[in-house]
Amino acid sequence: MHPTQKRKFGRSDLDVTAFGFGTAPLGNFLHEIDEPTATAMFDTAWDAGIRVFDTAPMYGHGLAEIRTGQALRWKNRADFVLASKVGRLLKPARRAEIDFAPWVNAAPFAMQFDYSYDGTMRSVEDSLQRLALEHIDIMFIHDIDVFTRGADQPEVFKQAMDGCYRALAALRDQGVLKAIGVGVNEWQVCHAALQQRDFDCFLLAGRYTLLEQDALDAFLPLCEARGAAVLVGGGFNSGILATGAKAGAKYNYAPAPAAIMEKVARIETVCAAHNVPLAAAALQFVVAHPAIPSFIAGTRTVTQLQQNLAWFSHPIPPAFWSDLKSKGLLREDAPTPS
Repeated sequence: MHPTQKRKFGRSDLDVTAFGFGTAPLGNFLHEIDEPTATAMFDTAWDAGIRVFDTAPMYGHGLAEIRTGQALRWKNRADFVLASKVGRLLKPARRAEIDFAPWVNAAPFAMQFDYSYDGTMRSVEDSLQRLALEHIDIMFIHDIDVFTRGADQPEVFKQAMDGCYRALAALRDQGVLKAIGVGVNEWQVCHAALQQRDFDCFLLAGRYTLLEQDALDAFLPLCEARGAAVLVGGGFNSGILATGAKAGAKYNYAPAPAAIMEKVARIETVCAAHNVPLAAAALQFVVAHPAIPSFIAGTRTVTQLQQNLAWFSHPIPPAFWSDLKSKGLLREDAPTPS
């Protein structure tokens, strides 16, 4: 598949490119990215034809939104799709008083969770100010999952369904937003949200990949039935599907366990037999599902971005996918690229 292929974004009237630009690293996640590099990455993505961009107040305490707005400000606003998120409010604060971890040298705002109706309305306004763009197309309710909120998750989820959802649905009804959704690390949370409320879309990090297809059980079929689009980030499971099963490989932001290392090594054997880079298979597999129009990639350098774009269009023979299935390395019911 070509990364710039336009695909319908669920039931909305939006079209997105199959490859999307994720801005979390540009919030200076773990390491600082300087302004010239950030600018060059946006320019590279734009020049390659990428037209969907995902950001959030959380990323660098506002820094990613600021950089996204700077990069896109003078583009024709009708030419790209922009997503951001609600659930955290930013307040100006002294740098010395802010805990930036895991961000480095981020923007001077303290963050607090807020899933209320009023907080959500404020969050949308604040994001528009930081971006300094005419409108945002898609808004996700951010991080209402167990991974982020732990034991508080059930109460947080209820707050978000009662507060954030009502605000975002009102903005959608007014035409301010074109699509509303939930952005989390667990498909089960997306599934629960779609069962309870009228969402258009989801951003799912790392839970539908070459290693994990449990989302096929209930969540993705419901998305197809309801016309809900799913953007997938974290398609490398935070590292191992890009690096392969080598020493120090990461899975879900931690050292990969032995069972995962063994499975990836077996997938790599099939890759070698068909001359297919593991990362190319990982990227292209995700967007083969009819409910997933776009893969959102966060990269740290222009070289990484260019490499991802190359992997995305690397030719993969159909026999590769059938081999994975025959060896029990991929679910039989998983859609694969045609």
